[in-house]
Amino acid sequence: MSYSQLQNGAYALILGEVDGKRRLPIVIGSFEAQAIAIALEKMKPARPLTHDLFKSFAETFGVTLLEVVINKFIEGVFHAVLVCDDGHNVVEIDSRTSDAVALALRFNCPIYTTEAILKAAGVEMDAEALEEEDEDNPQNENNPWASYTDEELEEMMKKAIEDEEYEKASQIRDELKRRK
Repeated sequence: MSYSQLQNGAYALILGEVDGKRRLPIVIGSFEAQAIAIALEKMKPARPLTHDLFKSFAETFGVTLLEVVINKFIEGVFHAVLVCDDGHNVVEIDSRTSDAVALALRFNCPIYTTEAILKAAGVEMDAEALEEEDEDNPQNENNPWASYTDEELEEMMKKAIEDEEYEKASQIRDELKRRK
């Protein structure tokens, strides 16, 4: 996931093909990016976020998220379904793709799409190109985190999470990742 250079306040979520070179770039908002980043980083907010609450609710009533399927790409917008099982029925629930990904991470379930969507919206990249993309990400001269040590940033990130300042925590996390 990275900050989108194309849309202000948006992020690009890049899903990669297993054992393949294709990537599916999906533009998402900052709140959705935050929900995904928190799950990716295994952060534990002081209080449950919406997706954590959804998972707890589902588990309480015996519902399992089996998989997420990105099943449509209409006018530049991805659509997804949650494939759920309550022990008796398997049902598909319509979902925004960003919410579906956030839930898939929390339920540790696979995310699928179709060949048609990969052909329509996917981009092919090799591993070397992906590494170069990360290296070429310029450090912003106005980076508010540049003067801090990794240890200071870790402490600041913990404090931001405790204070429920998740946007700040994700920015600090991104700076720590960039440094590695």
